[in-house]
Amino acid sequence: MYKKTTHQITVQVKPNFLPEQSRPEDEHYVWAYHVRIENNGSEIVQLQSRYWKIMDGFGNTHEVRGEGVIGQQPTLAPGEFFEYTSGTPLPTPGGIMTGTYKMVNIHGQSFIVDIPAFSLDSPYQNTAIH
Repeated sequence: MYKKTTHQITVQVKPNFLPEQSRPEDEHYVWAYHVRIENNGSEIVQLQSRYWKIMDGFGNTHEVRGEGVIGQQPTLAPGEFFEYTSGTPLPTPGGIMTGTYKMVNIHGQSFIVDIPAFSLDSPYQNTAIH
């Protein structure tokens, strides 16, 4: 589990290699990652957008930007959390992901929350990245 707190918002990520969706013989490896976003602050916040930086085992980088997460822009009151699962494929048996969420508070002020960097490990790589 990977965990980071920014502006009293805690983001936890747990990646999981998916052998049933992967095809190593075709250089196709797939991971799911489960994310928990928790509001430890004193104000209501809303997640507006996401940014992901995905790096494969060769160092090639792919960036993803978009509205919300899994089609939602969740609002979190103090003490509330939101969880979702998504996934990513890579052409290598390992990689790294990191990113940010753009959040806004009830006063309309936006701020950036860091997503902790996490490794995408599989049994097909020679060494674990983390």
